[in-house]
Amino acid sequence: MVWCYGILHQVLAPVLQGAPTHRKSAMSSVFSLFNLKEKSRFWTESVIHGDFDDLETSSPGKNGALNYSRAGNIANYLRLQEVDSMYLPVPVNFIFIGFEGKGNEAFRLQPEEIERWFSKIDHIFEHTRVPQIEEVLNPFYKINVDKGNHHLPTLSHINYNFSVHAIQMNEKVASVFEHAIAILSRKDDVSVDDKDALWQVDLDMMEVLFDSLVEYLQIGNAYNVFILNPRHDVNRSRYGYRRGLSESEIDFLKQNTSLQAKIRDSGKIPESTLAIEKIQNPIYQRHPMVKFSWTTTDESHTGEWSDRCSEALNGIQKMYQGKDTDYIIQSKILQVLHGKSEDLKLVLEKELKTGDFSGLHAECLTDTWIGKDRWVFVDLSAGPCTWGPAVGGQGVRTEQSLPNVTKTIGAVAEISEEEAEDRLQDAIQERFAVFGDREHEAIDILLAEIDIYELFAFKHCKGRKVKLALCEELDERMRELNNELQSMEGDAYDENHRRKAVDALRRMESWNLFSDTIEEFQNYTVARDNFLSHLGSTLWGSMRHVIAPSVADGAFHFYEQISYQLYFITQDKVKNIKHLPVDLRALMDGLSALSLPSQKVMFSQHMLALADDPALAMAFSVARRAAAVPMLLVNGTYKKTISNYLDSSIIQRQLQRVSDHSTLKGQQANSRSMLEIPIFWFIHGDTLLVDKQYQAKALSDMVIVVQSESSSWESYLQCNGRSLLLDLRRPVKAAVVAAAEHLAGLLPLHLVYSHAHETAIEDWIWSVGCNPFSITSQGWRISQFHLDTIARNYIITSLEESVQLVNSAVHRLVSVQTSILAMIANLTVLGTNSNKSQITQSDSQGDSMLWHLTQAAQKSFKLFQSQERDLVNKYNLVVGLWKRIATISGELRYVDALRLLYTLDDASRSFAQQVNTTIAVLHPINCTKDRKVEVEFDMTTIPAFLVVLLILWLVLRPRRAKPKIN
Repeated sequence: MVWCYGILHQVLAPVLQGAPTHRKSAMSSVFSLFNLKEKSRFWTESVIHGDFDDLETSSPGKNGALNYSRAGNIANYLRLQEVDSMYLPVPVNFIFIGFEGKGNEAFRLQPEEIERWFSKIDHIFEHTRVPQIEEVLNPFYKINVDKGNHHLPTLSHINYNFSVHAIQMNEKVASVFEHAIAILSRKDDVSVDDKDALWQVDLDMMEVLFDSLVEYLQIGNAYNVFILNPRHDVNRSRYGYRRGLSESEIDFLKQNTSLQAKIRDSGKIPESTLAIEKIQNPIYQRHPMVKFSWTTTDESHTGEWSDRCSEALNGIQKMYQGKDTDYIIQSKILQVLHGKSEDLKLVLEKELKTGDFSGLHAECLTDTWIGKDRWVFVDLSAGPCTWGPAVGGQGVRTEQSLPNVTKTIGAVAEISEEEAEDRLQDAIQERFAVFGDREHEAIDILLAEIDIYELFAFKHCKGRKVKLALCEELDERMRELNNELQSMEGDAYDENHRRKAVDALRRMESWNLFSDTIEEFQNYTVARDNFLSHLGSTLWGSMRHVIAPSVADGAFHFYEQISYQLYFITQDKVKNIKHLPVDLRALMDGLSALSLPSQKVMFSQHMLALADDPALAMAFSVARRAAAVPMLLVNGTYKKTISNYLDSSIIQRQLQRVSDHSTLKGQQANSRSMLEIPIFWFIHGDTLLVDKQYQAKALSDMVIVVQSESSSWESYLQCNGRSLLLDLRRPVKAAVVAAAEHLAGLLPLHLVYSHAHETAIEDWIWSVGCNPFSITSQGWRISQFHLDTIARNYIITSLEESVQLVNSAVHRLVSVQTSILAMIANLTVLGTNSNKSQITQSDSQGDSMLWHLTQAAQKSFKLFQSQERDLVNKYNLVVGLWKRIATISGELRYVDALRLLYTLDDASRSFAQQVNTTIAVLHPINCTKDRKVEVEFDMTTIPAFLVVLLILWLVLRPRRAKPKIN
C-alpha cells in the first residue's frame, strides 16, 4: 500500500500542483453571511446579496476528477460547512426627550458620549429558551429549571443583531410632555391637600401622545424606547403613571351612591379625551441599519406637531379647571367606559351594575410603561416606584433600579458661597467631634484640619467653572499649615511628631486643589459616566426583556388555524353556557388577540359536570391537594396559609387517562395547518389554585385554569409597599398567559435566560404595561411587542429546524470520502475485481492498480456529477430562503416572512433527501450472487443451541395466575 501511494504521488503531484481551479478561495463561503465576525456584524444590501454565487456546480473537464479527489470529501469539494449562527436584524430607536439642556438638572447629552457609552451595549446576542420551570416549595426562593434534554438548544443558532438609532428631541417636544404631565395628572389621594402629595398621570391619555409622536415621525417600523427627563414641577414633586382609578378614588366612588347613579344614567361620551389630529413628517425614509447612529431634531421638524399637541392639551386644561372631585372621577370613568381599554371597561361595567366594587382594584403607579404598539417609555423624573415579590425573590424593582438624574448629576452641581460655608462648618464639627474634651497633640489637630480641607476641596473647589471665594481663603490657610508643618521637622519635636509632619508634607506636595489652571471637571464627569452606564444597562434590559425576550423551551410552529377547545368543568350541572360565571366575551377576545393576521381562530365550547362524570370527578379529587405555605407580608408580619390547589402533573396524567371518554373528545385536526389547544376550566366554590400559586398553567398538551369565589386574594407580590390583590373570580388574564405559553412560548416579562447562570433569572423592572404578562396592571391587552415575539418565535423555530437538518446533511457529506486512497477500500463497490492482497506483488500489478484507481476515481466523479446540479440547486434554494426571511424580518414584516416557512420546510427536507440520494448513488448496496449460504458447524454449536432453548423455556413457561389489586 505504501508503494502504491508513492507511485500515485509521483504521477499525480505535478498535475495537482499545476491544475487550475475554477472555484473561489476557500476563505470565501456562503456561510460568511451567517458566521459574521467583528468587522462584519451588520446586515446591508451588499452583504445579503454578495455571496449568492459561492456554491455553484463544477464545470466538467479533465481536471475535475483530480479536484474532486483532492478535496477529500464531498463537503469540502462543494465548500460546505455546518452553520454555526444566523443573524436576524432588529431596528431600535432610542428617543431622548429632555436631554437638550432644558430638562431636569439642565442635563445635556452630547452625541459623542452617547456613542461612546451606548456602543458598549451588547448589540448581538442569542435567541434563548428557558427550560421548564420546576415547582418549588414556595414562591420566595430562587426559581429552578429543568436542565434535561431539549428538542431545540437553549442557546439558539439564531442571533439578534440590533441596529441602534439615537434621536434627541428638541426643547419644544420636551415642553409638550412636561405640559402633558402637569395637565393630565391628578392627586392619588383625593382627601389630601398638600403640595407634597403623590400625583398620578393618566396613562390612557399619555398613550395618545406617544402614539401621535410615533405616527408623526413615521418610526413605527422599528422598536422605539422613549427616555424622558422632564423638569421637576415644584407643585408636583412626586408622581407616577396609572391606568384607571386610584384606591382612594375607588373608595370615594363606593361611598358616593349618587355619583354611581349619575354615571349609570350618563350616556354622553366625555369631551375630556385627548384628540390630536394625525399628521406626518418622517424623520427618515429608512431605518439606518448600522451599529449606532445619532440624529437631532430641530423645531422646524417637530414644530407643527408640538403646536397641535399644546392646543389639544390646553383644551383639556380648560375642561378640568375649577372642577370638583365628583366631576373628575365621573369624567375618568366615562372616559374608560367609552374608550378602548376593553378589559377595564368590562370590570367597571359589572361593578357599576352590582354596586359592590369588591373586584375593582387600583393598578400600580409606575415610571415605565409598555404601549400597545412598538414603543415603551421610561420617565427618569417620576417615582421612584417599587414592585416585585414582597419578601425574598430576586431582581425586584427598587428605588435604585433606574438611573436618577437628581441623585447623580444634581448631587455634584456647583453650590453657592453660602451652601459652601455651611457644608464646611458641618464637616469641621463632625470631624472634631471625635476629639471630645480630651487633650491632643498639635500635630493631630493640624492633620485633622488638613483632612477636612482636602475632602472639601476635592468636592467643591477642584474643577469648578466659577471659583468660590471660600476656596481662595482655604488656599491661603493651607500655605500657613504647610509652614507650620515644616517648623515641626526640627529637633524641638520628638520622632513621632517629625514623622507625621513629613508624611503630611509629602501628601500636600502632590495636591493641586486650589490652582487657577483649567482642569477637567472630574467629579461632574464621573457622575455623568455613572449615570450613562446605568442608563445603558437599563436600555439593554429593555432589549432583553421587551424587544427580544427569552421564550419557553420547545418547538413552536406556525399553524394557519388555531382551535381552542374550552371545557368548563363545574361541580353541578349547568343547563346553558350563558349561566356560567365566566366572561366568555372577554376570554374569547383575549385568546383571539394571540393570533396573527394570517391566522384563523375557532372556539369549541363544552360543559362538563363532576356530578355526571365519575371518571372526571375522580381525576379532580386525586389531583386536589393542600399545602401549608409560609408567608411574610409587606409589613413584616408572618402568616401561615393553607393553600388548596390542583397538582398540575397529577391532573394532566388523570385527564390523559380519561381522554378516551366521549365527553373529552373534541374535533381532531386533520393536518399540520391546524393546532388544537384544550383548555380545562375548573369552576369551584372554595379558593383553589394550580401548583400553590397560579390561576392557570400551560402544560405540554393542555392548559389548566381554575376559578373560585375569592375577589381579593392576597398574592406574594407587592407594588409600592402594598400587597397585590387578585380577583380569583376572573382568571381571564392568567388564562391568556398560559395559552400564550402553550401556543408560542411567551413567558412573563420578568423571566429571562442568563448566560452567566446558565438558567433563568428574574428582573421585574419591565413587568409593566396593560398586558397579561405584567404584574403592575390587571389588563390582558396584547401589545405589538408580544405579537412580534410570537411571529418571530415561529420563524426562529423553522429556521432552527432547517439549520439542524442542513447541518446533519452536511455532516453526512463530510463522511463521504473522495480521495484516491479512500477509493482502495471501495474498489469492489465500484466494480473492480482486483484482490487487494496482491497489490504489492509486482510492478505490473502496481500499474494495473493505478489504472484501476484512476478508473474508479473517474467513475465516482461521474456518478457524483449526475447528482451535483440537483444538490447545489436545492442547497442554494434553502440559503436563499434564509436570506429572504432574515431581510423581511429586519423590516418587521413578520406576516410576510411567515408565508415562506412552509416553503423553507419543504426545501430543507428536499436538500436532505437529495444528500441521501447522492450518497446512495455513490455507495450502492451489493447483494451476493450465491443463493446458498454456507454455515460452519463446530463442537460448540450444539451446546449453544441447548442453552438458548433452556433460557427460552424459563422465560416463556406458564406461570400461576396472580390476583389483581386495585
